[in-house]
Amino acid sequence: MIRVVIGDDHTLMREGLKQLLQADGLDVVGEACDGNGVIEKVRTTEFDVLLLDLSMPGKSGLELIKWVKEMRPKVRILVLSMHSERQYAIRAIRAGASGYLTKESAPSQLVAAILKVASGGAFVSPAVAEMLALEGVRTMDGPRHASLSDREFEVFRLLVAGVTVSDIAERLNLSSKTISTHKARLMEKMGITSSAELVRYAISHDLLDDPDRSS
Repeated sequence: MIRVVIGDDHTLMREGLKQLLQADGLDVVGEACDGNGVIEKVRTTEFDVLLLDLSMPGKSGLELIKWVKEMRPKVRILVLSMHSERQYAIRAIRAGASGYLTKESAPSQLVAAILKVASGGAFVSPAVAEMLALEGVRTMDGPRHASLSDREFEVFRLLVAGVTVSDIAERLNLSSKTISTHKARLMEKMGITSSAELVRYAISHDLLDDPDRSS
C-alpha cells in the first residue's frame, strides 16, 4: 500500500484529501500544517509520497522540496498547488518534485498522479511537459523572470501581490535587509526600475495571485 503524507496549512483541505485518498486505498500516514511539521514527518515517519502545498508557514515552497529530497532522496513529491503551472511547475520539478497539479484538478487525476509518481514516474500536464522541453533550448528571448533564482522569484511574487518588505522578511524568516537585497537584484536582472512596473510585468505574464491563499 502506498503511504502518503499530506502537507497543507488548511485543515479542511487536509481532511478532504485524506478522505479522498483513503477511499482509493491509499494509506495516509501523516499530516502537517506547516513546513516544520513536514520536516518532522520526514525525520520520523516512513512514507512513499509527500503531497505538498507550496505556501505554508515556516520553511515552505521550493526550499522545502530541496530539503526533503536531500534528506530522503527516495521520497516522491507531488505538488498540489493553487498557483498556475505557468508560475511554479518548472521550478518545482527542478527543485526535485516528481509532479505538479493545481487544486482545480479532478480528484481522479490526483489519485492517478500519486500512483504514477509512487511507481517512479513523473506526472505533469502536456503544457508543463512542453515547457520542460523548451527549457532545454531556452535562449535569451525567454521571459525576464526566468533568469531569477527561486528565492528571487518568491520575493518577486510577494512584492507584486502588495506584501511589504518587512512582511516578506517575516514570512520567509529572513532579515528585511536580505529581502531588500533580493528586491534590488531581481529588479536589476529584469531591467525594471519601479514597483509599478513590476506589477504590470506580473499581470502581463499571468504571474499575479494572492499569496495569502493556500497553494
